[in-house]
Amino acid sequence: MPFGNQEINRCPRCNQAVFHAEAIPAAGKQWHKTCYRCGLCKKMLEVMIMAEHEGNVFCKQCYARKFGIRGVGFGVGAGALGMDTGDRFGNTESLPNKPNYSVPPGAAAAGNTRNASRAEPEPEAEE
Repeated sequence: MPFGNQEINRCPRCNQAVFHAEAIPAAGKQWHKTCYRCGLCKKMLEVMIMAEHEGNVFCKQCYARKFGIRGVGFGVGAGALGMDTGDRFGNTESLPNKPNYSVPPGAAAAGNTRNASRAEPEPEAEE
C-alpha cells in the first residue's frame, strides 16, 4: 500500500503541519507561506532576498546587520561601516565593537601616578 505512514512536515515557526500545496522549501525545512518571514523585521520573504543562519531565515538586510562584517576597511567609504547593532529589532547576539582586553597587573597603580603628575598644583593658601 503506497499510502503508508508518511512523515508529517512541521513548520519551524509555528510547529503546525505543512501540507504539500502550501509548503515553501527553504533552509532545509518546509514553511507555511504566512510563516516564511524574516526572523527580525517580520518582512515577507522571497527566495532572492532570503538568507539562512542556523535554521532561521532572515532578509538580506537584517542578516547583514546581525551576522555581517563589522569594522574598518570593509566596503567603500564611511557609509559602508555598519555600527548599527540592531537593538530595535531585538538583536541581542551581536558582538561589541570594542576590544575586550584584560587589564595587565599593576596597570591600575601606574595609572594613578600618571594622572597625579598631570594635575595642576593647588595654589598655596595666603594668611
